[in-house]
Amino acid sequence: IYEELKRQGTPTVILGHRALFCSDFPSVQTDDLASARSATLHLLDLGHRRVACLTGPTFSPWAQERYEGYRHALHDANLEVDEKLVFQAGATIEEGEKAALQLINEAPGATAIVAANDLVAIGAANILLDQGVRIPEDISLIGFGNILGAAHYRVPLTTVRQPKYRRGITAMESMEDLLAGKNPDTKRLAAELILRDSTADPPKK
Repeated sequence: IYEELKRQGTPTVILGHRALFCSDFPSVQTDDLASARSATLHLLDLGHRRVACLTGPTFSPWAQERYEGYRHALHDANLEVDEKLVFQAGATIEEGEKAALQLINEAPGATAIVAANDLVAIGAANILLDQGVRIPEDISLIGFGNILGAAHYRVPLTTVRQPKYRRGITAMESMEDLLAGKNPDTKRLAAELILRDSTADPPKK
């Protein structure tokens, strides 16, 4: 489809991250790297040192950026990335549940979790809470996306709110530039960390 759009010269703006096969088109995307770094730094600032990461789909650009943001935050805090704390979780509630079961079974000593998105975070929280793990008293949890259910979950979820309205406005501005014969650059917009009840200081030993 993208090859056909390019061949026909159809003005096209990608709303979100570009994959390699559509990298010739301008895009408007959330700065997921900076946002994930900010979310992870929030946990580190609270005193957590064993922060697990439930990563998204392996080949997804947004998932790769969020994992890199996690890595950057640990580097900023002079902490090594411990592969025992990294779990492949995908993007759904069910995949979040599976990743949480793996985390519980392997017991890597995590006191906090950064999830690839809110669905993964909610799936993980379902398992943790059902297993008697308290959030945030025993383990803190951050999602990504600020979906409608995040604020109304059993434990209101700390998450990253994406600038969806601003992305839409900016995408239309890029489209207007295209229609005027200009070549708009890719634009990356900052997101906002929303603090709710799922994050707190690490448990006292």
